[in-house]
Amino acid sequence: MKKVNLNLRMFLLMFSLCVLVTSCNNSDDNDSQTSKISVRMTDAPGDYDEVNVEVLDVKIKSNADTNEEGWVSIGNIKPGIYNLLDLTGGVNVLLADNEVPSGNLGQIRLILGEHNTVVKDGVTYPLKTPSAQQSGLKLKVNQTLTAGATYDFLLDFDVEHSVVVEAGNSGGFNLHPVIRVSTNATSGIIKGIITPFTFQSVVSVQVGDTTVSAYTNESGAFQLNGIPAGTYSVTITPAASSELPALVVPNVVVVNGQISNMNTLVLQ
Repeated sequence: MKKVNLNLRMFLLMFSLCVLVTSCNNSDDNDSQTSKISVRMTDAPGDYDEVNVEVLDVKIKSNADTNEEGWVSIGNIKPGIYNLLDLTGGVNVLLADNEVPSGNLGQIRLILGEHNTVVKDGVTYPLKTPSAQQSGLKLKVNQTLTAGATYDFLLDFDVEHSVVVEAGNSGGFNLHPVIRVSTNATSGIIKGIITPFTFQSVVSVQVGDTTVSAYTNESGAFQLNGIPAGTYSVTITPAASSELPALVVPNVVVVNGQISNMNTLVLQ
């Protein structure tokens, strides 16, 4: 009886350890999922010669909380002084692009420097940022980022309504930014499972002049990330040792920001 109890305890201990390890591994997999984002800036015309804005950093936050916690820099920043009036008629400038954790993106924050100016009738004036905005311009996004997809965020300044003259005819100008944020998912994902999965297969699609490919894992699963919207033929090439022919699946439709699931494909 003691031996049975001991065996039962050992079984329960091993089972608990397996559950813990599996849970940790799954958590790691979820935490490691990323999406690629880019942040660009453009402008609507205004009645000025120049409106120069110094951009120092672009930060993001996963939620819409108003506190100062949770902000992180996107990284790969292109800091500089940008004349907003150069960014009209469909022209935009890339401020930052990088891989970021997938999931909810609550806010984007634009960090401005002190070298902001406005030029009117050939005269240059300092462009002051109100104290309430000196910590950065917070822009609500509330966008769910799908793992493996690519998103473009466009910050559209409205200079006509953003730059104002201070009260009292002081001649100084304040920047009260009016910015609209739009999101454009610029790629999708193709995923599925290849069976039998006793050997690896290579899954590939042709995107213009580039071949995008991925290997199947030990369960036969694959995922092709960053595929622009369109209709593709997906080629599955099994390992030569399997002696199975390649399989070509035509008319696989990819939609930006979405996952195209091919489900289970059988090689025979």
